[in-house]
Amino acid sequence: MSSSRLEILNDGGLRHDARRPYELRSTSFLLSTHTASSSSSSSSSSGLTPPDGSSTVTQGLTSVQVTVFGPREPKQRSQAAHDRATVVVEVGVVPWAAGGGGGAKRTRGDKRLQEIGAAIRQTFEPVIMTHLYPRSEIAINVQVLAADGGILPTSINATTLALIDAGISMLDYVTSISIGLHLLQPLLDLSQPEELDLPMLVVASLPSSGKITLAQMETRLHVDRFEEMLSLGTDEKSGR
Repeated sequence: MSSSRLEILNDGGLRHDARRPYELRSTSFLLSTHTASSSSSSSSSSGLTPPDGSSTVTQGLTSVQVTVFGPREPKQRSQAAHDRATVVVEVGVVPWAAGGGGGAKRTRGDKRLQEIGAAIRQTFEPVIMTHLYPRSEIAINVQVLAADGGILPTSINATTLALIDAGISMLDYVTSISIGLHLLQPLLDLSQPEELDLPMLVVASLPSSGKITLAQMETRLHVDRFEEMLSLGTDEKSGR
C-alpha cells in the first residue's frame, strides 16, 4: 500500500514495533480479577451482584476485562428459552481507553461496540453447553480498559477465561487472533496502526478440533489469500 501512513515492514523485515511478521505482542492472562472479597465489599455498598467469573487479558497495549454472571434467572422472562440458556453480551469502553475501536468516545449503544458484542455472542453460543442451563441467562460483560488494536480477539480470549472461571460448561475453550496482509506477507496480532492500514481477518477457533467459530473480515481479499490467512490463524492458535 503505497498510500500507507505507516511503514508496515522496514528493510530488515521488522514491523513498526520491532516485531517480526509472525511475532505476537506480549500477553498476560489473569483469572478471578473480581475476587469474592473485593466483589462482596463493593457490591454491598453499591447493591450490585458480584460476578461468577472474571478475567483480564492484556495483548500489547490492549487490555480487556470480562465478567460473567450466571447461569441466573433472566432479567426479562419473556426472552428465556425453555430448553437452553440465553447468552447476553454487553461491551463498554472506559473513557480513558485510547483507540476504543475508532478514537471517538464510545458508549454501550455505539454501533461498533454492538457489532463486537454480537461477534462475541455468535462465537460462544455454539461452544457453551447452553442445554445444561434451561430457562436461564448467561451474561457476559466486556470492558475495554486500553485499546491499541485487537479489541475483538482480546475480548474473545478474555471471555473464554472468564467463562472457565465461572464454571460454565463448554465444548472446548476458544482462542482468537487477528491476521493482516501487507502485499503478500501475512502479519499476526495487529496493532491499531496496522489495523488502520491493512486488510484484516479475525479468527476464533477451538484448538482441540480446529473448528472455526468466527471468521470476520471487513475488507475484500482474494480467496487464495483468505484461505492462507485462515489457515495461519488456526495453526498459530493451536500451537502447530
